[in-house]
Amino acid sequence: MLFRVLACALLIGATLRLSAQEAFNDALLPSHDGRLASSSGGEPTVETPTDQGKQTVEAQSKLGETRPDSAWLDLRQNATTNSTTQSAPNWVEAVAITSASEENGGATPKTSFRIRVARPSGDYQVLFFRLFFDDRADARPQLTAWDESGTEVLRSGELGLGINLPSSDSAMIPMNGISAIDIDVPGDGKTVRGAYLDWMTNSEVVHPLSAEHRDVIPEPFSAMPPLHPPSQDTEQFGTVTATLAADIIHIGPEMQDGAAFQFGIESQPLLAVLTFEVANPRIDSPPEIYVNGQDIGPASLTLPELADPGYRGEMEPIVRQMHFQYTGWLRAQKIVPVTNLQIGSNDLIVRNGTGSTASAIRATQIQLKYLWEKSDYVLQLGH
Repeated sequence: MLFRVLACALLIGATLRLSAQEAFNDALLPSHDGRLASSSGGEPTVETPTDQGKQTVEAQSKLGETRPDSAWLDLRQNATTNSTTQSAPNWVEAVAITSASEENGGATPKTSFRIRVARPSGDYQVLFFRLFFDDRADARPQLTAWDESGTEVLRSGELGLGINLPSSDSAMIPMNGISAIDIDVPGDGKTVRGAYLDWMTNSEVVHPLSAEHRDVIPEPFSAMPPLHPPSQDTEQFGTVTATLAADIIHIGPEMQDGAAFQFGIESQPLLAVLTFEVANPRIDSPPEIYVNGQDIGPASLTLPELADPGYRGEMEPIVRQMHFQYTGWLRAQKIVPVTNLQIGSNDLIVRNGTGSTASAIRATQIQLKYLWEKSDYVLQLGH
């Protein structure tokens, strides 16, 4: 029997429709019109001086590599006095920054970062490109790939989702004939922080026939694939999965800034788990969960490796310890005590942890596990 969960999200604060959900999960590959489709999701340093005009910083090479190393390019526009020379693999030839205003009057100025690359020896056809930036609605970057003759080969749509939070977005770029990749962003370019580049290899991917097919970009540092909220309640082996809200919802540390949901249940479950994705969380203070007016504690975050450039440190006055935000989306889960649930309507609130800044959640869903005819359990006798 399907115990249908009727869920209704009461969005507190500004919300954004996740209309590009599927496009976010696809790889950047050429389409019929030569454009790129958008995808979803340390420290040699490239200093980009703030002087006007085009300025190029040559990269130092690492010689004797049998396999191409990954590259982290710091694109922050730091003061010239702090500049140091970029150290990067030899397939990264140069990095340049160009600032220019559109000729038509009143148009928004544009900044371009050009990364010149040379395909390394070996069968490397696709480049993984992850860009770190402040995901502002008025300054969403896009990528353009050029060949040696200066002809545009591929162009992406706008990266990010315009959530006005520090974030990152990834792409896979076919590199046949491509010698340069531009990062074009409206404004002075200071919203762009860095880029992580790595060459990809091919492998056969298999998945169970009964499992939902998901287009997954194999992210470095063991990142989780994007969460897909079901459009309708589903049931499998006695477990009901219901979407509370697929939309992006901004949340803050105060109760009035939280995301509120209402959902109904027809029968008391044996186990309940809340799952969602959170952008720009403070990793030592994850979102707090409230059910029917009671604080049931913080959610648990699935963290990638600490080498991931998505970690961003923050220091506060007087406080000695550095805190870290993750500039991207992370999976979050919380076991909801069934004693806190009630037959009929239930209220649930997700707010940021204490000391956190603004963040956002999406793909919020709940799973309810009921007794199934083939449930596996053990009856423990008293001692």
